[in-house]
Amino acid sequence: MDFTRASKMCSFCAKPGGPETKLAGGLGAMICDECVKDLHENNRSPETIEARSTPPWDAMSDPDLLAMLPLILRSADQNMAFAQEWVDLLRQRKISWAEIGKVLGVSRQSVWERFAHRGARKSASA
Repeated sequence: MDFTRASKMCSFCAKPGGPETKLAGGLGAMICDECVKDLHENNRSPETIEARSTPPWDAMSDPDLLAMLPLILRSADQNMAFAQEWVDLLRQRKISWAEIGKVLGVSRQSVWERFAHRGARKSASA
């Protein structure tokens, strides 16, 4: 699995990871130190929590919303890559496609179609 920060981004602000940006996370989502600090500061008092209880997109302009869409898709791609790495790890451990499909609530065939070819392409290009 790719465990480097440089290939990841903060799932909250889209800042790329690297030597200057520490990232922490799990299950594909990552968060930078600045966002951790911001979330901590903004969740300390009931007044601040109430002030931030409206969705941020309500105050965003149409151009701002459009600008966020590529970042949202990059975050989704990051999560999908993590899922692919996880399935590849399961398959390396000889977990069957049927078992993986069962925990995902889909058939063996469906999970194979979704993940087998991506892992094969990745291995072929590496």
